[in-house]
Amino acid sequence: MQPDTSQSGQGAGYSNDTNHVEDLSGVQLASEVTSLSAERDQLVREKGELQDRVLRLQAEFDNFRKRSERDRSEFSQYAGMETLREILPVLDNFDIALKTETSDKHYAKGVEMIYQRMVESLKKLGLEPIETAGEKFDPHIHQAIEKVQTEDAPDHTILSEFQRGYRFKGKLLRPAWSKWRSTPSSFRNLTCLAYASDETRLL
Repeated sequence: MQPDTSQSGQGAGYSNDTNHVEDLSGVQLASEVTSLSAERDQLVREKGELQDRVLRLQAEFDNFRKRSERDRSEFSQYAGMETLREILPVLDNFDIALKTETSDKHYAKGVEMIYQRMVESLKKLGLEPIETAGEKFDPHIHQAIEKVQTEDAPDHTILSEFQRGYRFKGKLLRPAWSKWRSTPSSFRNLTCLAYASDETRLL
């Protein structure tokens, strides 16, 4: 009587299939782990790139905000400068009126009071008169209208003023027209400086 090997053979085949499935499962699991690791690394890189982009955008926005605030401030200041520039001829007329002799003392006093009140108001807005008489000539804030040679004052000294100059919040609004004491050589030097200063103001 022959032994029945069908069941034992089937059992061996089942065992091999199970091992094969287990081997496949291990390979698939390792593959999935590798894939997930790669996906994780990609997400980490993308997260870092997004964070860098957010930081750059934030920095650009901050720079834009600061630049906009600076532009608004400069525009407001420039508009104020142009308004005051238009008022300067009125101040010049007051200066002329105050230097004009009149027999009406009350009228002269009234003009002086109006002028002083106006000057004080403009000073509060940032208008500053430029000192001239007795000061050393500065081509950046003074404009030479006349030069004289005299022994009564040191070289480069401003002797008198033809038209008052002004600053607005520290910036030159109009140079002072002046007469100053100079030697020929110093006049040439300061003329060059004055020309350079004019070129700078035009830029």
